Amino acid sequence: MPLFRDEEYLRVDFEEKQEKDEALWVKCKSCGKLIFKKKLQENNHICPNCGAYFFLTAKERIKTLVDSESFVDETRRIESDDPLGFIDVKPYEQRVNEAQKETGMFDAIIAGTAEIESMSLVLAVMDFRFIGGSMGSVVGEQIVNGIELAAEKKFPFVLVSSSGGARMQEGLLSLLQMVKTTSARNLLDREGLPFISIMTYPTTAGVEASVASLGDIILAEKGALIGFAGRNVIEKTIGEELPPDFQSSQFAYDHGMVDAVVERDNLRSELSEVLKFF
Repeated sequence: MPLFRDEEYLRVDFEEKQEKDEALWVKCKSCGKLIFKKKLQENNHICPNCGAYFFLTAKERIKTLVDSESFVDETRRIESDDPLGFIDVKPYEQRVNEAQKETGMFDAIIAGTAEIESMSLVLAVMDFRFIGGSMGSVVGEQIVNGIELAAEKKFPFVLVSSSGGARMQEGLLSLLQMVKTTSARNLLDREGLPFISIMTYPTTAGVEASVASLGDIILAEKGALIGFAGRNVIEKTIGEELPPDFQSSQFAYDHGMVDAVVERDNLRSELSEVLKFF
């Protein structure tokens, strides 16, 4: 039962495909004002009117973190198969195909080597646009490959999470990725290499409960949603009302889940300081 297919079966040349977005203006969901897209990009995808953060694609995130032109894509050319023949409102295979066309990605993560202030690292970045950044067999495989690449090159490993959790269209196979990635994480320990985890909006469920929480240093982007189950589920289960800031980045910091809460503009410099320390 194959979990994914290699590049020879791919139907789209993703290396050449560019993300399509022809709109010149975007509307801030927080303050409701229209923003010129170029101005938003120049402002690190932060609303210049109210300061609200916009989602970053994986490629945009990479540009904000690493030295210009330093990123070398090492993402394996594999795509999800459909071992369960899963169908909800649409077939799983159709969901994957649509996400690939929308994002120009093989799956919900990009991984490769890069430099930050001339310090080498392996960087893996998740993209929430691809089926909610969910971790299925391909994402698990890409994270493991990134860790193995870091061990081979003796580079630090940095994971930027933006995920709704395990990809339930793959059932138990998606949950097994929690075990797979956490086991691979031990390779970094054996090689004496640092693992820096960066949690962004959102880092939840199976991803938060597994590899994203195992960094030697865990940074949270300001405004990140961090947690396992949803607020409504927890409140109904325990029969109590949760604090207003529950599962916020600051709540995670106050309760020892992360080491620092960092504004987006400062994330690159903070990561640089962590790498210099190690």
